Amino acid sequence: MGTYKSAHIVWDWNGTLFHDNEAIIGATNAAFAELGLEPITLEKYRTLYCVPVPKFYERLMGRLPADTEWEVMDEIFHRYYAEHRIRCGLTEGAVELLAGWRSAGRSQSLLSMYVHEELVPLVRGFGIEGHFVRVEGRTGPSGGSKAEHMVRHIRALDGVDPSRTVVIGDAADDAVAALHVGARAVLYTGGSHGRASLEGAGVPVVDTLEEAVAEAERLAA
Repeated sequence: MGTYKSAHIVWDWNGTLFHDNEAIIGATNAAFAELGLEPITLEKYRTLYCVPVPKFYERLMGRLPADTEWEVMDEIFHRYYAEHRIRCGLTEGAVELLAGWRSAGRSQSLLSMYVHEELVPLVRGFGIEGHFVRVEGRTGPSGGSKAEHMVRHIRALDGVDPSRTVVIGDAADDAVAALHVGARAVLYTGGSHGRASLEGAGVPVVDTLEEAVAEAERLAA
């Protein structure tokens, strides 16, 4: 993997590099239908979404789902998502930004809360795996925070300094995970959260991945 002394980016996948909003909202509404809940719009999803995910459902249902309800909804969500993600592609400009960061001699990695066994072939299928020194998805139960996963991810990166690392993601939890390891964060408005939801995280908020990379370069200088 090599040793890197310069700025490092930890990329998020869903809603950041991978523009999968359509599949996400469809899968969410499929899970809601199982409990007889009304479907929601993408706008409402982006306003209310949070982690841990059961808290998101609580905002919509007025109560936390029971364990059995959560298991059913989670299974339906992931089954529907897997069927519909094939219609989704990378966010505009992602390939060029990944290549540019790498060609400048800087390192980058990918940490997602999407299940690892499905993430790796998906990333490989887009032909971008070689841009990352590490590609890591979630192992274990779904629905939790990225913070502890980030700890393990950073520890596994040889020579990466957390103080010169910037997490780029689309959710406030990405900023929480970055802070947890002493890194910085930039949040992108094109995914699971709208600008109003992200600005409460206290980190830079941008509307394009190009802006996100420029901000990451500034923060890690």
